[in-house]
Amino acid sequence: MDNEDINIAIIGLGYVGLPLAVALAEHYPVVGYDINQQRIDQLNQHQDVTQEVNSDDLKAAKRLTFSADSQEIKTANHYIITVPTPVDDNNTPDLSPLIKASQLVGSVLTKGDTVVYESTVYPGATESVCAKILSQQSGLRLNEDYFLGYSPERINPGDKVNTLSSIVKVVAGSTPQTAEKINAIYQKIITAGTHLAPTIKVAEAAKAIENTQRDINIAFMNELSMMFHEMDIDVLEVIEAAATKWNFLKFTPGLVGGHCIGIDPYYLIHKSQEKGYFPQLITTARRINENMSDYVSERILKLMALQQKHIVDAKVLIMGLTFKENCPDLRNTRVVEIVAKLQKYHADIDIYDPWVDAQEAAQLNQPMVDQPQHESYDLVVLAVAHDEFLKSNPRVYLKTDGVLFDLKGLLPDEWVDQRL
Repeated sequence: MDNEDINIAIIGLGYVGLPLAVALAEHYPVVGYDINQQRIDQLNQHQDVTQEVNSDDLKAAKRLTFSADSQEIKTANHYIITVPTPVDDNNTPDLSPLIKASQLVGSVLTKGDTVVYESTVYPGATESVCAKILSQQSGLRLNEDYFLGYSPERINPGDKVNTLSSIVKVVAGSTPQTAEKINAIYQKIITAGTHLAPTIKVAEAAKAIENTQRDINIAFMNELSMMFHEMDIDVLEVIEAAATKWNFLKFTPGLVGGHCIGIDPYYLIHKSQEKGYFPQLITTARRINENMSDYVSERILKLMALQQKHIVDAKVLIMGLTFKENCPDLRNTRVVEIVAKLQKYHADIDIYDPWVDAQEAAQLNQPMVDQPQHESYDLVVLAVAHDEFLKSNPRVYLKTDGVLFDLKGLLPDEWVDQRL
């Protein structure tokens, strides 16, 4: 099949799928499919609530259509699946969105088609789970009737510098010819270039360790924060000093949320345990980061006690709810765990986050305010490093004897009573 004959369907229009659909539509006819009709309606009105794609770019994408009707993707011959891959309450990989997407594509798959997965999975899942479903649904044979690819997403939500086109794309295929074909498609939109992995398993594993490495590094910094707090040493000052060495990796302590760093290691752990090896370092790092919200909450409670402030019935302002700065993404945010901990002590909590849609926050049962009141709070916790929070001193929200805890190390020393 020539590149000129390619018709693409993107399955899943979230933080990954939508930017990909817009970029590919500059070169190919693209149908963007999502099961969320509200999301489709918004996109058809050129509105993206994730703020990854602006209205002008949506309007300009003339070869891109959006639909929640599975019949609309039947004309495609190149499918790209970008659905989420979460974990369940036991931190076991939940492949149900991936399975449903594979069943959907399998039901419309025809001879000669190619299916590419961008969703993060454990090594081997694309071929052992997804391909099996595609074959069962379609009655077609892999590498004879249809072909398989894997190209892990590397989107960084809220990042306007490291965007889709400026990040090297890892590409793999079920045959060398398939890999070359998929690679040629991505090269149309990836100015940073592509990397052809030798197998799909290698590409899957590469994606899994990218975020696992970050998780381990952040866990190290979180443990340093705990250690140095007991030594009465500012961990951020230690990191600044250490970072003067050329090969020091400058990570900082904090909460680990979102859909990638706090999730992907569990996929690697799961597959490793299946094969009989229990990964100790990865598991320990996960445990440290999972417990970080409890540690932060205890630090806040101790600070209040030392300041002779009662947390019971205290008026508290939490600044920031998203899992990271300067984006509206609430997926797996750990700020809600701090809120829940303080609420157990009957604190009266307001949450202020200019990036968050009030309706989305309501789904998390979080008490949002449009604007905090000056001189009204016994405690202010700066939980997310949004740029807006640096424009003025958050102490204006505190009562005269109020306490300010800076979880992100964002504010000047003279503004805060304690930072992580």
